[in-house]
Amino acid sequence: MSLGIGERAPRLELLDTSGRSHVAPSGDPATVVVFTCNHCPYALAWHGRLAAVARDYAPRGVRMLAVNSNDAERYPADSPAAMVERVAREPGSWPMPYLHDASQEVARAFGARTTPDVFVLDADGRLAYRGAPDDDFDDPARDAAWLRAALDSVLAGEPVARPRTESVGCSIKWRP
Repeated sequence: MSLGIGERAPRLELLDTSGRSHVAPSGDPATVVVFTCNHCPYALAWHGRLAAVARDYAPRGVRMLAVNSNDAERYPADSPAAMVERVAREPGSWPMPYLHDASQEVARAFGARTTPDVFVLDADGRLAYRGAPDDDFDDPARDAAWLRAALDSVLAGEPVARPRTESVGCSIKWRP
């Protein structure tokens, strides 16, 4: 099952790498929930662009949450300890909290499939965009254009012109 455009997103409550709890949706003008991880080359390639979006849109009330739902036992590079280590090693590149979805319930509730898989929620917590940040993980000049266009539309109270794109990346590593 996957969250459909216009549907209300499930509530999530997860801890970040500092042990702080984050809840969404929570009435922000827009919320970006991006499923990501430490080891996928696609997630790593898009990380800088996603961090730039988080920095650029925070003054407009947009909140971005990075969620790692991968099975940490089979993929230790995605363990909570590895997440903490990565954020400490890359402090300037984490303008958003990095949350751990140990139960994988959040990924299942959203219908996330890849890393990255981007979900943009409007102020009412309804899905306005789902897909990739832009059309080429290997070209930083694309600047997360699809995500930025979706956020601009949501913040203007307009429908997103292209509400769905194909998520491209590594599969979420589900627990057996």
